[in-house]
Amino acid sequence: MRISRIYHPELLIVDQHVSLTDDAVNHLANVLRAKVGQAIVLFNGDGAEYCGHLVDVTKRKVVAMVDSKLSFSLESPLNIHLAQGVSRGDRMEWVIQKAVELGVTEITPLITERCGVKLSEERWLKKHEQWQKLVISACEQCGRNILPKLNQATDFADWINQSTSQLRLTLHPRADKAFRHIALPPSGARLLIGPEGGFSEHEIYQTEEHGFHTIQLGPRVLRTETAAVAAITALQAIHGDL
Repeated sequence: MRISRIYHPELLIVDQHVSLTDDAVNHLANVLRAKVGQAIVLFNGDGAEYCGHLVDVTKRKVVAMVDSKLSFSLESPLNIHLAQGVSRGDRMEWVIQKAVELGVTEITPLITERCGVKLSEERWLKKHEQWQKLVISACEQCGRNILPKLNQATDFADWINQSTSQLRLTLHPRADKAFRHIALPPSGARLLIGPEGGFSEHEIYQTEEHGFHTIQLGPRVLRTETAAVAAITALQAIHGDL
């Protein structure tokens, strides 16, 4: 039986009991039908894994004993900050999940001029909570012990004006450079991907004014979710750990 990996947002100490979160309780007790004595792996974002076993399992409460701590990292040596134009449907969720699996260190959902998602401030906060759960579940699945940072949805103009030492990159099918032609600084890359409608002419002008380098992934126009995953994969294959 596969050992479940569970994120726990609080301090984990060897030889102590820990009551797991409501989401973990539902997953372990009600979905997986876990039993007392079953082995489990916990992580809290400090870069370590904590091996343990379940000592109490009910429909509303699961308690684990932390048996040991293992310190190792699956993090990429390449720092990638993905800024993804928010798209409709499940495209955004898919991009976040795959970006985490591919090792990005930071994600910023961008509200652009052609963004098809219009929400109130309260609903944007709820959407962030939903996306944060996706980040956690992706880390549980892929083995990462450190959660990438997920920022609140940010206006395009606000994000593009942020100072950074990372190399600014965005995609264009007619760009004259590919990922293999660029040299990344130690701080890594800041990767900008538009929504399904692409960037407006004004937004493209702003990227040029703020020093973004256009990079191509071949001559074809890719869907927004394909572009993000392909670009991250190219960066990791050439400059990272793939």
